[in-house]
Amino acid sequence: MSLFDAFSYRGKRVLVVGGATGMGNATARLALDAGAEVVVMDYAPCDLAGVKAIRVDLADKAGIEKAATECGGPVDALFACAGVADGPGIERINFLGHRHLIERLRADGALARGSSIGFISSAAGLAWRSNMDKLVEFLDIADFDVAAAWAVDNGCAHYMFTKQAVCAYVAREAMNLIADGIRINAICPGPTDTPLAQANAELWLDFGADFRAAVGVDAATPMEQAYPLLFLCSAAAGVVNGITMITDSGYLSAGITGVFPAGTPMAKMLLDG
Repeated sequence: MSLFDAFSYRGKRVLVVGGATGMGNATARLALDAGAEVVVMDYAPCDLAGVKAIRVDLADKAGIEKAATECGGPVDALFACAGVADGPGIERINFLGHRHLIERLRADGALARGSSIGFISSAAGLAWRSNMDKLVEFLDIADFDVAAAWAVDNGCAHYMFTKQAVCAYVAREAMNLIADGIRINAICPGPTDTPLAQANAELWLDFGADFRAAVGVDAATPMEQAYPLLFLCSAAAGVVNGITMITDSGYLSAGITGVFPAGTPMAKMLLDG
């Protein structure tokens, strides 16, 4: 056995939620290449060869439960990659649906000791600590429909709050999960050239363009984000738990430290709210 085998997914079964397109699709393709058996759940059809495809609507509780039953177990790594930019049900699709799926798989014994969970968050969620009281109130609501109604009634059914919820959930649940042998982490991608980003190009792909021009890098590819996400759920990351890893080519760090002054106001806003 090689020491490098800790990075491998040979003999593992992986579930990618949102694996039909974008970063989720890259994650599914990379997991396949790393030796995993891959199940993809998505509302959109998935034509990736070699995977089991299950249709799921993350806004529909019953549909999530049906998909979880169809998936079965074991699930050695669950990648929560699905998301939308706006629209009705965003609080369900971006967060609550993922949470309900995780809870259902755990209740069924599909996510067992030694498994791991990896979310895709966003720079929009990085100021979660400044909104902790409201997030705790939201996360404390266990019921799927009640939590969704709370988000709508409290003006929180929008992209930023759902991504803050992801970051807060990852941090808050890490201790409870690791006690059962399950790790949970997230990545926070910088601008990445996905279909969702293309549909919101003026806001998402233009973000940090001055920094990228200054240092000579492009917006990330979906595969470049899949690599750190797979690492976080690999055995090689066995002591990494409860973090949101920023994967933005150094934009936020440059802004925080002032070495890229043009990015300092945005970095402070994203981190401090």
